Amino acid sequence: FKQLLKGAHAMDDHFQNAKPEQNLPVMLALTGIWNINFLGLKAHTLLPYDGRLKLLPNYLSQLEMESNGKSVTNTGESVDFDTSPVIWGDVGANAQHAFFQLLHQGTRQVPIDFIAATKDGLSNPEHHRVLLGNMLAQSAAFMTGQAAPEGQQHRYYAGNKPSNTLLLNELSAKNLGALIALYEHKVFVQGSIWNINSFDQWGVELGKKMANELLNQQAKKSGFDPSTELLFKHIAEN
Repeated sequence: FKQLLKGAHAMDDHFQNAKPEQNLPVMLALTGIWNINFLGLKAHTLLPYDGRLKLLPNYLSQLEMESNGKSVTNTGESVDFDTSPVIWGDVGANAQHAFFQLLHQGTRQVPIDFIAATKDGLSNPEHHRVLLGNMLAQSAAFMTGQAAPEGQQHRYYAGNKPSNTLLLNELSAKNLGALIALYEHKVFVQGSIWNINSFDQWGVELGKKMANELLNQQAKKSGFDPSTELLFKHIAEN
């Protein structure tokens, strides 16, 4: 745990002191803003090529959407631009057989973050080499695409799909701490540029308040909409 904190602290120092053009959180944040606000890309997928990072996309989806899913600025004005994208993802080896087809040839363009460790002492070296080869091949295919063979237009890959590749020298506690802090600072930078408060969740708070009213058996007296009252009544009667 101390190593995790040490890695996070190292990223804190980098974020505070590195020049903007060499500052990883700033670079990720600006790339994301370019994708969202200038290219109009409303989703972002995270693909760790390591089974031990299976839950990382879940954490980062909570981090970004809970923080920057806002539509009012710090000065109380409605925003007229998109803020947080929809964040989702899975372990890369699984995702290749789940939703990569949409990413490659679907009608929606989705930016991607590939994440992997160059060395893995816990894996079979040949297996790890094949795993990294798959990741690099997928990222190359997203970038370069493929012309369709004659008479086989369905095999056309447009290419020019935006992606980042983040490589750790190994998946240590220290590097994991730095990786988490990298995305936390990225979210802060984007919130600052969008002039929104990344540190409140009033939308979630409303749901909690209404849940308490329902759980206190006040649904019929509290003025809920007819749909909610009928659903609550159905649950209570069964």
